[in-house]
Amino acid sequence: MSRIRALVVDDSAIMRHLVSAALTRDPDIEVVGTAGDPLEARAAIKALLPDVLTLDVEMPHMSGLEFLEKLMRLHPMPVVMVSSLTHQGAEAAIEALSLGAVDCVGKPVNTGAGEIFVDLAAKVKAAARARVGHRTAAPPSSVAADYKSNGLVLGVGASTGGVEALLTFLSSFPETCPPTVITQHMPASFTRSFADRLDRQCRPKVQEAFDGAPLLPGHVYVAPGGTHHLSVSGSGALRCRLGDEAAVSGHRPSVDVLFGSLARVSGAASVGVILTGMGRDGAEGLLAMRTAGARTLGQDEASSVIYGMPKAAFELGAVERQAPLSRLASMALEACRQDRSAA
Repeated sequence: MSRIRALVVDDSAIMRHLVSAALTRDPDIEVVGTAGDPLEARAAIKALLPDVLTLDVEMPHMSGLEFLEKLMRLHPMPVVMVSSLTHQGAEAAIEALSLGAVDCVGKPVNTGAGEIFVDLAAKVKAAARARVGHRTAAPPSSVAADYKSNGLVLGVGASTGGVEALLTFLSSFPETCPPTVITQHMPASFTRSFADRLDRQCRPKVQEAFDGAPLLPGHVYVAPGGTHHLSVSGSGALRCRLGDEAAVSGHRPSVDVLFGSLARVSGAASVGVILTGMGRDGAEGLLAMRTAGARTLGQDEASSVIYGMPKAAFELGAVERQAPLSRLASMALEACRQDRSAA
């Protein structure tokens, strides 16, 4: 099997070296070249034909975001963004993911502190398998204005490709949507910016989850990245719980932890949805939900950026129904809709 050809784009010579070193440690990846700005990158793409691009956000001549937008429009290819961990860097990373970048990594704060970019090679290898192409706007909402939820809790899990998928999924949610809890694999400093972006673009109130937050209709809670697991606890009045236990299924936060808690606490009074992502996180938890009587849905292969997590869940028997991303929101909302005859 041929090695994955990567092109490293960053205006910092030190960062180009660090990214290249992290990638070449993996025998499955070959760094075929580097570029210091988008103009050099454009020429290098034509000359070297890389499989994957790592791209800095802030560069001279043209920002990484401007370059990414043009690239995804004219020559779509897998891109992993490399961003600072500042608030501004997080905002830019979320924008890049919504434009079609496959994944993102944070720049190290201290470049001399041991091994850095430990997960970059895995993200580049996943990106090489990703489905990328021309992005289309989310379909307009077809949910009735009088939508009322029936008390069920909706749990959603996603990873690679999940930013764009969740933007599409939640765009058709009404202000009166069911209480929704989301675990999206993302660096620790990025999830607040992601929740804020969802809040600006969607009708429900979207916020980063905090310990003790009550699960209310019309509210969506996003697990804080990298530091805590998000679970649901309580009897009757359910609340978010944040725990700092060790990683589960290789992740913290873990989709398995969220789904497992819904299986125990809500059982048949919940709905689980698993979206695009690398690996198997969420498969066991979603199976527990289905065994407990919950409705369970999975994104299909054709619409997934990475058909890893949904595939693992489907093959395990955890997914009751599989569907394209464009249909999943309406299916989940319908499962949580109050019967008009009971209203």
